[in-house]
Amino acid sequence: MIALILAFVAAALLSLWFSSAHTPLHILDAPNERSLHEHPVYRTGGLAILAGILAGWLLLAMQSGWPASMSWIAAAALLIAAVSLVDDIKELSPLIRLVVHGLAAVVLIAGGLVIPWGLFGLILTALAIVWMLNLFNFMDGMDGFAGGMAALGFGFLATAGWLQDDAQYALYCGVVSAAAMGFLCLNFPPARIFMGDAGSATLGLLAAACSLWGIHSELFPLWFPLLVFSPFIVDATVTLLRRALKRERIWEAHCTHYYQRLIKSADWSHRKTVLWEYLLMFSVGISALLTLFNVQLVPACLLFWCIAYILLACRVDTICAKSDNR
Repeated sequence: MIALILAFVAAALLSLWFSSAHTPLHILDAPNERSLHEHPVYRTGGLAILAGILAGWLLLAMQSGWPASMSWIAAAALLIAAVSLVDDIKELSPLIRLVVHGLAAVVLIAGGLVIPWGLFGLILTALAIVWMLNLFNFMDGMDGFAGGMAALGFGFLATAGWLQDDAQYALYCGVVSAAAMGFLCLNFPPARIFMGDAGSATLGLLAAACSLWGIHSELFPLWFPLLVFSPFIVDATVTLLRRALKRERIWEAHCTHYYQRLIKSADWSHRKTVLWEYLLMFSVGISALLTLFNVQLVPACLLFWCIAYILLACRVDTICAKSDNR
C-alpha cells in the first residue's frame, strides 16, 4: 500500500512542478488545426508518471522482491520511454519509432511474455504490443482521457491479480494505476499538463506487457485485458480501419476519433466527454471482473459489448451529423 501512495504522491507533485513556471523542462505542446486545446501546454507529465512508477516499483522490489517478468517489462518500457521522449523534443520519423517499437516487442517476447498459441500466438503478440503502445498514443488527445484509461485499466488488472491471490502482480499493476491517478490531479479538465508521447506510448507498452504477464501467469485469459482496455482498442482500431478504407495516410495525425468528433463536431466539453468515457471504462471493467469468475457468461458478455459498441458508434455518428447540419 505504501508503494501505491508513493507512486501517487510522486506523480502528483512532479506534475505540479512540471506544469509550473519553475519547471526545468520546457517542452510545450503547441496547438494546431487538429488539436483540442487552444493554448500551449507542457507535455512533460509522462515523466512524472514514469517517475512515480519507478519509485513505487523500487519500493516494492525492496519489500517483496523483483519478479523475473519485471526485468523484461522494465527494459522494454525504458526503450519506449527513451525514444518517445526524444520524439517529444524533436519529432522522429515514423520508421525510427516503428523499429524501436519492434525491438521492445522482441524484448517482451524474449522474456516469455507471449500469447500461448504457437507461431500464430508469437506473431499476434508482436502485433498486439506494437498496436497497443501506438493506440494509447493515438488516444491521448483529450484532457484526462489517457490518464483515466491507465488509472482504471491497470486498476482492474490489479484487482484481477488480487482476487486470484497474486498480490505481487496486483501491487506492480496498482503502482501504475496510482501514478496515473497522481498525474490526473493536474490533467483532469481543464488540463495544466499533458503526458506527451513519453507517457502515452510507455503506458501503452505497459498495458500490453502487464496483460501478457497476467495471461502468462494464468491469472486471466486473453479476452479479459482486451475487454478492460476496449474503450481505447475499439475507438483506435475502428478509426484506423475507417481511414484506411478511405485511403487516407493512416500514419498522419488527424481528429476523427470518436471522442475527438464529439468535441469538435458536437461541441461537447472535455469534461462532459471524458466523464462519459470514464463511465464506459468503469462499466466494461466491472463486467470483465464479474465474468472472469463465471466463464459461462463470457460469450454473452462479449456479445453484449460488441453490440453496445456498435450502438455507441452509431449514436456518436448521429450526434455529430445533427450538429454538422445546424
